[in-house]
Amino acid sequence: MSIGLSRRTVLAMIGSIPLAVGAKADERLVRVGLTAVVVRENLGFFDRWRRYLELRLDRPVRFVQRRSYREVMELLATGEIDFAWICGYPYVRRRDPEYLDLLAIPVFDGEPRYRSYVIVHRDSPYRSVGDLGGKVFAYSDPDSNSGYLVPRSMLTGLGIQPDAFFRLTFFTYNHAETVEAVARRVADGGAVDSYVWEYLKRNRQVPVDQTKVIGQSDEFGFPPLVARRSGDAELRRRMQNAVLGMREDVDGRALLAELALDGFVEPDDSLYDGIRNLEARMSGGRLR
Repeated sequence: MSIGLSRRTVLAMIGSIPLAVGAKADERLVRVGLTAVVVRENLGFFDRWRRYLELRLDRPVRFVQRRSYREVMELLATGEIDFAWICGYPYVRRRDPEYLDLLAIPVFDGEPRYRSYVIVHRDSPYRSVGDLGGKVFAYSDPDSNSGYLVPRSMLTGLGIQPDAFFRLTFFTYNHAETVEAVARRVADGGAVDSYVWEYLKRNRQVPVDQTKVIGQSDEFGFPPLVARRSGDAELRRRMQNAVLGMREDVDGRALLAELALDGFVEPDDSLYDGIRNLEARMSGGRLR
């Protein structure tokens, strides 16, 4: 069985779980949205994390998978989920009225930050993103910082118009799928979250060894866990305590190790100023 087929099967299994809505819904159910930020290859992991959170919240928990950041943001806006792990780019986008708050920030390799990597096949002659003119390029998601906003800003920094530079571009909606597309030469290059690339490399998942990094960005605030602002304040407090406390107990540390994370820290909105500045620069000074 190929790795690609396995991933699609996993996503279908997670994504097929229905949302609890309407009068028949369990009002105690805690719904947590997941996007391409999270490495989702191990379905068993999410079952273990679900049970861990249920013990600490004393409420049932359901992970809700959606393909794009936009879909997860819509679920937050409509109140169909309570929490979500999203990218910093949709987090900094202006909303009126605002409907979410920072809950916690993951720590990777000692820092609550990550980078965007530009990758090519390991046998590729290309040495920088500027060498990929006329080639095929894989973005992750149109609302991704590392997988869309950053690589386009790299090109504009070189005086290049991104929309006219590549022969073809496409969205994978999954950082691991971007790695695989480059590894299998479906794309000549791609942009990925450094955390996901490093995670895949350490765990030898997806043919990441067939790719190499030819460019990397400055550091940005790590994709955060967020809470719906109008949600239950006591539930939010308990959820925050549960994730912040993971590195304080054996079971929590084991789960963090599976994610290759050091832990979660309390929210610091200033970590996302770099993304705000980048978005403002790319949109002509107007935050959207």
